[in-house]
Amino acid sequence: MKQLISILDGNTFLVSDRRGDIEPSLDFPTGLFSFDTRFLSTWLLTLDGERLHALSVDDAASYQTRFFLVPGAPTHYVDAKVSVIRSRAIGGSIDEELTVLNHSGEEMEFSLRMDIGADFSDLFEIKNVRQKHGHTTATVGENELRLVYRREAFHRETVVSTSAPGEIDVAGMTFRIRIAPHGEWTTRLHVATIIYGARGEDIRTNLPMYGGIRNPAAIEAEQNELIERAPKLGCDCEPLAGAYRRSLNDLAALRYESISLGARLISAGLPWFMTLFGRDSIFTSLQVVPFLPDLIPSTIMLLAGLQGHRLDDFRDEEPGKILHELRYGETAGFEEQPHSPYYGSADSTPLFVILLDEYERWTGDAELIIKLESNIRAALAWIDTYGDLLGTGYVWYRTRNPDTGLANQCWKDSWDSISYRDGRLPGFPRATCELQGYAYDAKMRGARLARRFFNDPAYADRLEREAAELKMRFNRDFWIPEKEYYALALDADGRQVDALSSNIGHLLWSGIVDESRAGRLAQHLLGPRLFSGWGVRTLADDQGRYNPIGYHVGTVWPFDNSIIAWGLWKYGFHEEAGLVCEGILAASRFFAGRLPEAFAGYDRDLTDYPVQYPTACSPQAWSAGTPLLLLRIILGLEPQGDHLIIDPNVPEGMGRVELLDIPGRWGRVDALGRSRGPHDSSRGH
Repeated sequence: MKQLISILDGNTFLVSDRRGDIEPSLDFPTGLFSFDTRFLSTWLLTLDGERLHALSVDDAASYQTRFFLVPGAPTHYVDAKVSVIRSRAIGGSIDEELTVLNHSGEEMEFSLRMDIGADFSDLFEIKNVRQKHGHTTATVGENELRLVYRREAFHRETVVSTSAPGEIDVAGMTFRIRIAPHGEWTTRLHVATIIYGARGEDIRTNLPMYGGIRNPAAIEAEQNELIERAPKLGCDCEPLAGAYRRSLNDLAALRYESISLGARLISAGLPWFMTLFGRDSIFTSLQVVPFLPDLIPSTIMLLAGLQGHRLDDFRDEEPGKILHELRYGETAGFEEQPHSPYYGSADSTPLFVILLDEYERWTGDAELIIKLESNIRAALAWIDTYGDLLGTGYVWYRTRNPDTGLANQCWKDSWDSISYRDGRLPGFPRATCELQGYAYDAKMRGARLARRFFNDPAYADRLEREAAELKMRFNRDFWIPEKEYYALALDADGRQVDALSSNIGHLLWSGIVDESRAGRLAQHLLGPRLFSGWGVRTLADDQGRYNPIGYHVGTVWPFDNSIIAWGLWKYGFHEEAGLVCEGILAASRFFAGRLPEAFAGYDRDLTDYPVQYPTACSPQAWSAGTPLLLLRIILGLEPQGDHLIIDPNVPEGMGRVELLDIPGRWGRVDALGRSRGPHDSSRGH
């Protein structure tokens, strides 16, 4: 796949090729997008009818890019008489400055053309092309081209204006320019995106972020302000330092303002997931709690505000259920997709309770817990009612919407992710193992909240009793004695879906694993079938569906590994947790510090570098959060009452790791750790 360049500001983003050009794509979302609609599908620059080629691209900042271009094929670079610089910045809209430089000693004339088009595709329509039901019109005005899409009340506009006079037509702008010897010519193009609401005004107008000035300096200052609030890292390990810096930058860039709440949230990932996701947003929040806890309440409040309250088969909605995904595009608006919002995940509901407890343990924000007592109770009730489809005491999933709903509603939600060891796929409903771990953890944490904040010890006792029964039942039904690991899932008949997968690491994180079996899980996770050297694969390499470049069947997911490392650490396997941390951080060097959504599961000894997964999202929120959680694990940070326990176990060779001003209910504290020598390492159980 050709290299693509992206810039973003919240959930407004632009993806182009290395020349800065945008051409309509049916397999990857190239273009200018905002709130799930593509506002530019064609943005193509030519000089005298000739395409340009990139000499260099400056894309160090998330919100601006510069392209240095020349006409002709690469073999003609030596004697280029003219070059072009495209300077582009995003801030809700797009500003692009075009500069043409004449490098000859004579006056020269050029025809500079920008082809412009907007198909107003919904993000869901990029891969699944469908007939548009609305109509698009193009209007030429003074120094501007206005592209308008209407379908009943759905109304979107793209307005492109220029600072220099030119010939404007319905398909673009042409500039006939004359440049003196060694001179230059410049125009500034502005691309405005307009999202109309029912009252005929841009629905973003009243959002504080969109109401302000969104120039590069303002965006940079805003991002720097967030980064300044985070703890300061000093360390000898450059991969860790680089990944930490990049993660904070990406988390700052991924923030957007929700139309539903008017608050700042972190979108899940560019390009496909630039919106609120239940599962992704919760896991990202869990990763960033020790570093930027003030980012979390807005996510919690929106998830609580949109908690399911009725039975709706189309949206997979059930009372108490936490949403999976919220979209603002045309297909959601006209109910061609159920994402308004969509509730098709079985894990976001217990994870919601887990997050609330973890957040309070760090921050002491009792007020938020008390305010959301009814939401917490509703989520816990969902686990035992609608979550337990078969009445067996386990959380199962099966979509209520077989036409457009998700089949797999666990975090590995691709079609082939849940399989038997020989590669066969089970029927539905399915009860994946990690869902039971999340349910156990949610009940234990819910019990703490009930006892401490709801003044309901009887409810707390009941939750703890149910959690203990679930743990006993789970360890009986999911454990495969001859293989010494937990089944990936149970099928509808209660049979074990016996593939060996990374999900067993999530079981350690949840605490549902019997102490006597934890050591065997650690051996599996760090053994050659699952551990590539860079990280734990989603599926062991001797399983029927294993594919090192399969989305959930052999790739390495940084987020997954951060939860696995956390689970290993919780059971006392600090050395093994450190090996996972080292592998993922070593891999980050090859991605310039920005961990992608996933990378290939090839052995480290085979490739010497982590092989890219072709369509991985980057930046992605829970990948950006991964270095933060790994840092928490390395330093052994754990809240206990009003104090922060610090129990560092820094992997060999990492040297000094110092984290200053860690925020929490204790105020601000510092943590310092140093790696042990080769003979000083210790094991857990």
